[in-house]
Amino acid sequence: MTDLYPAADQRELLRRAASAHTAAARDVETFLRRLPEVPDPADITEYATLLSREEQTRTERQDAADAAGLRLPSLESE
Repeated sequence: MTDLYPAADQRELLRRAASAHTAAARDVETFLRRLPEVPDPADITEYATLLSREEQTRTERQDAADAAGLRLPSLESE
């Protein structure tokens, strides 16, 4: 089967995915730095949204890494 993207494109996609994941993680950090001592429901909702975005970008980064040939064996024990 022929790859849809050449290797150089795969690496660029991986770099972009990594950058998006880094930005999402920074957004979580920024939120946590301004979080009040007693979070209100809006804070909890915002945190859930930020975590969801961070997890999605992490998954996209991992998928891009796999496509670029950086597939890692499972770290889970069998």
